[in-house]
Amino acid sequence: MTAHTANNKRLAKNTLLLYLRMLLTMGISLYTSRIVLATLGAVDYGIYNVVGGFVTMFAIVSGAMTTATQRFLSFEIGKELEGNMRSLFSTAVMIHIVLAGVILILAETVGVWFINTQMNFPADRYTAVNWVFQFSVLTFIISVISVPYNAAIVAHEKMAVFAYISIVEVTLKLIVVYLLAISTFDKLLLYAALLAVIAIVVRIIYGVYCNKHLTDCRCNWKWDAKYRSQIMSFVSWNLIGSAAGIAKEQGLNVMLNIFYGVAVNAARGIAYQVLGALQGFVANFQLALNPQIVKLYAAGDKQEMFKLVYRGSKFSYILLFSLSLPVIIEAPYVLQLWLMQVPEYTAIFLRLVLITALIDSLSGPLIASMHASGRVRNYQIVVGGISLLTLPIAYLFFKLGYPPYIAMMISLAISVCCHFVRLILLNYTIQLPIRSFLCKVTFKAFLISFLSLIMPLFLYYNMESSFLSFFLICIVAITSSLFVSFFIGLDRKEREFMLNKAGTLVNRIRR
Repeated sequence: MTAHTANNKRLAKNTLLLYLRMLLTMGISLYTSRIVLATLGAVDYGIYNVVGGFVTMFAIVSGAMTTATQRFLSFEIGKELEGNMRSLFSTAVMIHIVLAGVILILAETVGVWFINTQMNFPADRYTAVNWVFQFSVLTFIISVISVPYNAAIVAHEKMAVFAYISIVEVTLKLIVVYLLAISTFDKLLLYAALLAVIAIVVRIIYGVYCNKHLTDCRCNWKWDAKYRSQIMSFVSWNLIGSAAGIAKEQGLNVMLNIFYGVAVNAARGIAYQVLGALQGFVANFQLALNPQIVKLYAAGDKQEMFKLVYRGSKFSYILLFSLSLPVIIEAPYVLQLWLMQVPEYTAIFLRLVLITALIDSLSGPLIASMHASGRVRNYQIVVGGISLLTLPIAYLFFKLGYPPYIAMMISLAISVCCHFVRLILLNYTIQLPIRSFLCKVTFKAFLISFLSLIMPLFLYYNMESSFLSFFLICIVAITSSLFVSFFIGLDRKEREFMLNKAGTLVNRIRR
């Protein structure tokens, strides 16, 4: 078996495991959130979400640290004998402990002051609010310290571990729901405390697994100055991109609120809820893909890495497109089925948000390859700066009296621009062939979209709206997108690989 074939099989297996993990956690999370809301009541549930949300604003830092840690660990694995995983892992652990300490100090000073002086809660719940805040800080601190261990598992592509630990985690959350129902103690405090206990238990499980099964990921409590400076440099530039993304999204929310009111914020929020559910599938695929991209770059095998980037971008687009196409076409009907009352503009927001996400899905492997190079300064400054242009352009159009969905159209145009800028920067940084990517990935994505739309759009405009027409259009849209993707989007080797995988799966089912 060639290394290329082994990588493909491992990628397929890891993607399947991550999908199963996502479906399990999504289903139980939807169930437990409904029960928790009913048990706590609207006021206490709102308190927990507001206080917990305030704590997670620090997630911008931990998110950048997660990306950096996964990148450097994967890079060291790719170097094989030349790598020094133990030293890198120990440095990453100590950096995260220091980061957790800084966050703790900020939370216990600025955070406590803000919670008690700037936010409004029922007068008789401030004691509970402060306890919830402390438990939320503890939970978040534990998650920060756990980052190197989670990153090590991803870098070693042990995705089955995530699936198994997720089963433990969601089982514990079901137990929490049961304890809430039977307890006579303050349910808000109990809920916050039990979630902190779950975080500690999961953290211990990750730590035990890494110490037992990943021998190169045992902390020796020694700093390595070289790794420390490399990681912190990578993180500092990555923070620019993360901050730009958050500033763009939150800035648009604020402007929409100022110009059009909370109803439009609700419409946009609903659109992003649907997007989050659909994007989870692509995120899991790219989570399984990214370590292989970094390892190939570290091994100096750029040509194989480029092939994997092309394939990853194409598959990411096909996967999201197949799931999104029925929703894009039947957005009004989907929203009517889901919601009792649909805010104005929700359907057009949803369509534009999904189309923008499709453009962005092409760029996930491109971003991973840029991270693999470690040279992210120019990328974060240029792409982050272009993304932020969404805000002044949207503000200008709002002042001119355009409808609120113009913001989503501007965001879509900016995403297209960023896609081409990424290609230019990658060509300059790692010599990624621009013309080859445009022909093999971008043009094929456009062709798949155009051809797949013909039949479902014909039915949509020639059938009266009903559940039968909705069901038929969804079936035709999914079938059309998969058929066109298979015969137009994939090359011969990719089709053979998919057929072999399908045959193997059918044989296993028959047995």
